[in-house]
Amino acid sequence: MANAFVAAFEILSFGAIIVLIVLGLGIIASMMGIFNFAQGEFVLLGAYITYLAYAKGLPIWAGMLAAPVVVGALGFVLEALIIRRFYAAPIVAMLGTYALGLIIREAVRGLIGGFYLTVPEPIGGSIDIGTIHISAWRFTIIVITLLVMAGCYLLLSRTSFGLRMRATLENPSLARASGISTPLMYGATFAFGSALAGLAGALIVPVFSLYADLGLRFLIQGFVAVMVGGVGSFIGPVAGAGVIGTLSAALPWVMAPVVADVLVFVLAIVFIKFRPQGLIAGKGV
Repeated sequence: MANAFVAAFEILSFGAIIVLIVLGLGIIASMMGIFNFAQGEFVLLGAYITYLAYAKGLPIWAGMLAAPVVVGALGFVLEALIIRRFYAAPIVAMLGTYALGLIIREAVRGLIGGFYLTVPEPIGGSIDIGTIHISAWRFTIIVITLLVMAGCYLLLSRTSFGLRMRATLENPSLARASGISTPLMYGATFAFGSALAGLAGALIVPVFSLYADLGLRFLIQGFVAVMVGGVGSFIGPVAGAGVIGTLSAALPWVMAPVVADVLVFVLAIVFIKFRPQGLIAGKGV
């Protein structure tokens, strides 16, 4: 019973990590109509900034707070300088983000080489429930994920900023005619999605260590989760992340990890074949 509880907790914590990554990816895809193939590298940058702060002797929490700010600012600049020039051609925009991802990944690889760098957990030890011991840091990741999800939902559904974002998503021409600066909203949206990826990288680096291909590990799962959940709403990608994250964490307990990865993608392809709109279709929060 104790082992089953710990296994369920491990699955839940992995699902929370996928949700964090998919949140930013889904918001960008839903509002801007492009898949950001550099999202995995933004996760990598968040992890690297956290490591850099730790290596310089700063508190780990300082690095974790700086990661989403720096990555979000970088996303805002990249959107203004490069990505917005290709909105009329979404395929070209996706290729542009892919190229950005390659540049970022190779730049980080040049900085850290082929090493696996570690960062200690800011909250060590375990939470003991009788004879059950669960990781305090993984529990913290779950709590932070829930708070971030609630914050994103409130931001999109209860604030004027969220209203302008949704108006731009629904009808950019009408939003522009209403006085909303759509270029600013697109830039802010891309920065927001990038910042969420930076936060995800900061939170997971104590769990998965830092290496140059860290972002790739989660990028494909993130895209599959968005497709399964459905583009166009806040809830859809989150639901997809829950499903894909749970399957990705649960199946390796009963089969080889490689076989589990293949099975997850096959199941996702079959699902998308019969329900291309995803679990939750439609625009809106």
